[in-house]
Amino acid sequence: MRRTRKSSSQLLANYFHDWMTTYKQGAVREVTFRKYEMTYQHLLDLAPSTRLCDLDRQEYQRILNAFAEHHEHNTVMDFHHQVKAALLDAVDDRLIDVDPTRRAVVKGTVSRKHKPKFLSKAELSKLMDQLDLGGEPDTDFLIYLIAKTGLRFAEALAITQGDIDPQRQTISVTKTWNYKDGGGFAPTKNRSSRRKVRINYDLLERLRRMGEDRPKDQPLFVADGRRIYNATVNDRLARLCGRAGIPVISVHGLRHTHASLLLYAGVSTASVSKRLGHSTISTTQDTYLHIIKELESQDNDRVLGALNEIG
Repeated sequence: MRRTRKSSSQLLANYFHDWMTTYKQGAVREVTFRKYEMTYQHLLDLAPSTRLCDLDRQEYQRILNAFAEHHEHNTVMDFHHQVKAALLDAVDDRLIDVDPTRRAVVKGTVSRKHKPKFLSKAELSKLMDQLDLGGEPDTDFLIYLIAKTGLRFAEALAITQGDIDPQRQTISVTKTWNYKDGGGFAPTKNRSSRRKVRINYDLLERLRRMGEDRPKDQPLFVADGRRIYNATVNDRLARLCGRAGIPVISVHGLRHTHASLLLYAGVSTASVSKRLGHSTISTTQDTYLHIIKELESQDNDRVLGALNEIG
């Protein structure tokens, strides 16, 4: 049934709940949808009586500030992006006249000390020297694969021999492995996550030898009902980092390392975004903003150098 203008009098939290169940449930992974459910619960706590028609920029900023009092900046940003997406649809549906999230200031508590997000090229080289790369699809080889491809953890677990194309030197990412809930193939995080990732010849040969005796539709790293956990791989990675004398990073940090090294090597943000399977290039820009700004500063120096050479 088509909504009428009267729908603008509904509560913000109720609108968000209707929106997320209509547009997000079944369209995103269950783990992602649970984040929308958490945002809904936060709206119930922070704005229990706020109606859509009463939501202006000042009221939205008040909600955002209240959430930021007890959450770090990145968490506040995720909350903001989810609510903003719903409210932009409310504008399109003419339930509200203007976007109340426009020019909102995203705050947040001071971040607790986290593991570094990525390693330098030299640090990654030291880590790779510590890996025991035999012929088996073990934890060390999984670390090697993610560092070389930038795959998400669940994407790497789902790789089969049939996903490897020796002629084109690519890995096809078409699924993930549901390692949190007992195993089994699951959809990718989003449509853009379905992609082909170019790999070098050394990795191609290692993958080919490792999977030559396995069925083409069987995951390389979770064969024979074997369970593998993110925490187990992170523990192994921590020991390897300690042995190498480098900062300890997480498995997801290997993905950040892969992306950062490509950016520093001069690969375009658009190409890095496509390789990582980000839904939009703005996701890549937001995630690696500090690197992009550093590279822009270097580009400015190059621009001035080029201008000085013009007679």
